[in-house]
Amino acid sequence: MDPYDYPRHWEADVVLSDGGTVHLRPITPDDAEKLLAFHGRLSERTRYYRYFGPYPRMPQRDVVRFSTVDHVDRVAIAALLGDDIVGVGRYDRLGGGDSAEVAFVVEDVHQGRGLGSILLEHLAAAARERGLSRFTAEVLAENGQMVRVFRDAGYSVSRAFEESVLHLEFDIDPTEESVAVARAREQAAEARSVHNLLNPRSIAVIGASTDHTKIGHAVLANLLAGDFHGPVYPVNAEHRSVRGVRAYPSVLEIPDDVDLAVVAVPAASVDEVMDACLAKGVKALVVVTSGFGETGPGGLTAERRLAAEARAHGMRVVGPNALGVLNTDSSVRLNATLAPKLPVQGRTGFFCQSGALGTAILATAASRGLGLSTFVSAGNRADVSGNDLLQYWETDPATDVVLLYLESFGNPRKFARLARRLGRTKPIVAVKSGRHAVTPALAATSVPVDESSVQALFEQAGVIRVESLAQLFDTALLLAHQPLPAGPRVAVVGNSTAIGLLAADTALAQGLELAGDPVDVGAQAGPEAFAKAVQDALSNPDTDALVVVFVPPLAVPGTAFARALRDVAGTKPIVSTFLAVEGVPDELAVPGPGGAPGRGSVPSYPSPERAVLALARATRYARWRSAPQGNFVRPEGIDAPAAHRLVESLRLDETGEQHVDDDTAVRLLACYGVEVVPFRVVDSAADAVAAAKELGYPVAMKSTDERLRHRNDLVGVRLDLTGDDAVSTAYDMLAEVSERPDVYVQRMAPKGISCVMGLQDDPSFGTLVSFGLSGVVSDLLGDRAYRAVPLTETDAKALVRAPKAAPLLAGYRGGESADLRALEDLVLRLAALAEDLPEVRELALEPVLASAAGAYVSSARLTLGPPPSRHDTGPRRLRSPGAPR
Repeated sequence: MDPYDYPRHWEADVVLSDGGTVHLRPITPDDAEKLLAFHGRLSERTRYYRYFGPYPRMPQRDVVRFSTVDHVDRVAIAALLGDDIVGVGRYDRLGGGDSAEVAFVVEDVHQGRGLGSILLEHLAAAARERGLSRFTAEVLAENGQMVRVFRDAGYSVSRAFEESVLHLEFDIDPTEESVAVARAREQAAEARSVHNLLNPRSIAVIGASTDHTKIGHAVLANLLAGDFHGPVYPVNAEHRSVRGVRAYPSVLEIPDDVDLAVVAVPAASVDEVMDACLAKGVKALVVVTSGFGETGPGGLTAERRLAAEARAHGMRVVGPNALGVLNTDSSVRLNATLAPKLPVQGRTGFFCQSGALGTAILATAASRGLGLSTFVSAGNRADVSGNDLLQYWETDPATDVVLLYLESFGNPRKFARLARRLGRTKPIVAVKSGRHAVTPALAATSVPVDESSVQALFEQAGVIRVESLAQLFDTALLLAHQPLPAGPRVAVVGNSTAIGLLAADTALAQGLELAGDPVDVGAQAGPEAFAKAVQDALSNPDTDALVVVFVPPLAVPGTAFARALRDVAGTKPIVSTFLAVEGVPDELAVPGPGGAPGRGSVPSYPSPERAVLALARATRYARWRSAPQGNFVRPEGIDAPAAHRLVESLRLDETGEQHVDDDTAVRLLACYGVEVVPFRVVDSAADAVAAAKELGYPVAMKSTDERLRHRNDLVGVRLDLTGDDAVSTAYDMLAEVSERPDVYVQRMAPKGISCVMGLQDDPSFGTLVSFGLSGVVSDLLGDRAYRAVPLTETDAKALVRAPKAAPLLAGYRGGESADLRALEDLVLRLAALAEDLPEVRELALEPVLASAAGAYVSSARLTLGPPPSRHDTGPRRLRSPGAPR
């Protein structure tokens, strides 16, 4: 038994550089035998590099010393694959100070998989938690692989060389470079794990059935019909063959390696199947079987056990209760799903959670001429999630457009980070359902995110949000086949004035601009005249995109017009309402490599409104993508250490949140350069007069009663008091209306537009900075804008200009323009505070008076509490099975 109870949050499942997984946890005395076995498997060279000598056997005293640590001054983390230790990293504090010596050793067959850098990240996080700030290491100069682990980690490493030994030292606080290195390695590893899933060399169908009504029969039939380029092994204990293919009683009896296992046995039999897959060394599982988390607590426990066991043995899992996975690449042709037909090859990746909906999605894609590159339906999402697919699609050369159907969020903070990065090169279109109801299975691995957070997440990450599957496909057809618009100017060409005007009206309503009046070629115009009008519109330098509306004349077949339109299409995007066809008709299609419509095909929509709406979404995305990304900046004059000391001195109650007093709020904001207009709290008329003289006239007076604050009738406020008598009278009136003696006396700030700014924390999503104009109308209409921390200076500019009432700040109808830069600076200071102090659960600055003279904070309310769990901070890890992802 471990005499020291190690922190359970130090345990982690991690993805290695080759896409496999291992389990990390602190070492315990119970690991003594495993440690000895691990040491025995090391080569002489590896032992020499680690111990600077032969060290063929580990004496008992060293076994005890290495396996018994206090998890404070001496920490050791073991990497386990199944029941075997395959790597160990440890540190030992030096002399009771803030430095520790660090060392690693990895089993020879697992070297080169990135385990050293993973162990370093997790040891550094544990050391920081224990008050350490610096690591040292002694490495033989010839041990180049270990030297690279330290050198490439992104820390600033100092070196000293003496007698063939390198002495290395470096601070372990995260740096911009070390975080970037870890994120790049995370992307590569998670992308590789999905690549292994979607590009298997061999597949076993466990539960392959001869009964045509069983899912095990359907999966095998679909794999064979899809012409998978590799061996497929049915596993069926009762039959020698299934669908004419040799079957095996167990996956263990398959003579060759198995990369992917599709599991279609009843839920009660999955444990037995798992044991066989683990022994066989299967790399990935697709579990189409239902009967897990969606059935209740018992099924959820089985689901968590499934994911934990798979990861501990190096496997990733899709499902359970999944439709399956697809890869249309001509060199793979993988249809490991319950859908009967492999889609045509295209350049669009699709992720969805619902299995039943997945079948409809694939059918709709086929009917509308949208080819797919890959498709994953993750079911209960016990392991592989949409975030994993974002990592994969970022570097997948076969995917240009990403489509997501999301019913819930597991790790929205990570989603925002990944989507923001991917969206700069590939458009992401998402439907977010589940606003009011989520299935129990998904709720078990999800976190609630309110609608304002979802909207902020999508806007900031450049995700094109749509409300339905129809809108999803409308937008995808344009993005998959046409270039992005260079600007908002739209030309309209057609043979119907009424439909052309309808398209123009919709364009203006969506914030687009018209590049001239709609052109009507007339109902009698032939294909040549029609094509010339289209060509003239496209060649106009004022045209960024074109909407074509076409109603077929009776005398001429519509196909001739379609070919004419396709032939003159160029480098500017075109959407059409052609014969009211939905999708890409053959006459408007440019065949792609897989036979599906490819780049240059012209999508058609049943109505001009839908065509223009798709174009408007693409235009907004193009504007976001071309806008400067901005930099994550910290304003000058921030004293984060002082803020930390102040928060620590409050000794927050671990069980709940607490509102802090005015003095503490002012002091904390001052650490971030946010000044509150000077005020005093008084409890008599004489003190009020004295305070007013001290602050300097004119002054304002406010009741301290929360019920009377920020009311439209200003019953609790008196403004522009310029003399002793006015102050004394105001005090008496406020004390009477609030029935309490204490009153604020505050120096009058320069007059300006009243705004409200604040922070609100979501334990899973992170912190949002909010901004809006004060007032009952803004409150009723919900006219608030949100951005997620961290913020760039571009985010700050966008935030203060986002509310519908924001033009009032820029001199609307002749008014004086406020100092927008002062508001932006205030936003960035709040963002820095939120990043540094996770204990800040809520902060409201109201009112903030914005004028040409600057931005003046009149009042602040602050709530602190225990720091929430951050699902996207710290060293790389997969979420724990059953935790939100």
